[in-house]
Amino acid sequence: MKSFRPHAEQADLRYHDMPGDGPPLLFIHGLGCASSCDYPAVAGDPALSGRRMLLVDLLGSGFSDRPADFAYTIEAQARTIVALVEHLGLASIDLFGHSMGGSIAIATAHRLGEGVRRLVVGEPNLDPGGGVASRKIAAMSEADYVAHGHDALVRASRADGNATWATSLSLTAPWAAHRGATSLVVGGRPTWRAMLYATRAPRTLLVGSQTPPDPDTQELPRQGVNVAIVPDAGHAMAWQNPSGLSQAIARALA
Repeated sequence: MKSFRPHAEQADLRYHDMPGDGPPLLFIHGLGCASSCDYPAVAGDPALSGRRMLLVDLLGSGFSDRPADFAYTIEAQARTIVALVEHLGLASIDLFGHSMGGSIAIATAHRLGEGVRRLVVGEPNLDPGGGVASRKIAAMSEADYVAHGHDALVRASRADGNATWATSLSLTAPWAAHRGATSLVVGGRPTWRAMLYATRAPRTLLVGSQTPPDPDTQELPRQGVNVAIVPDAGHAMAWQNPSGLSQAIARALA
């Protein structure tokens, strides 16, 4: 993996840089996950072959550093992605983010403006309130979550058969998971929905075919956001159908 230290942080952001042609496709993972775990199978699918791809582990997750004094909010994480893009001298990129990573991708696109060619997000958080996991984490104080809540959630996830997320979560700094979850619950200003609507780059939101119906699948196209389905998958689309996700991303980038 390669390392990059944002100027404002005393910590290293680590990422895979897979060689290829055209504007790079940068992957951003969700809460308690890691791009180094989630996206190799997606990036290696024939649908995306030949592209340069960047698989980034956010600070606090995967192989990246876990500084205790970093904010781990959506905006703070987006700033590190912007810093990486600028460090690599990338004039144009495509972005894919899933769940919390979708919110970070939206905030990144908001900051980069015309530097983003296409924005693709998989079931992102668009509004304050978080999801089931983030609400559960944020309901505890950070001290309590770090002391015992994190390990308890890892054990419960493994017992529920969600071994992949349990393993990724176990490698995530507890304070990073709590601050990220709290940021999702509190929301941002402007909201990630408002940022998505204001983004000028072509936008696609991916939904798993097994995900319960959502009114956004009707509302987003009215705002110029394409909605596409990843077959045979729910929220954990990168694990449940990596080839289907790869093909959906490829169509969105075409």
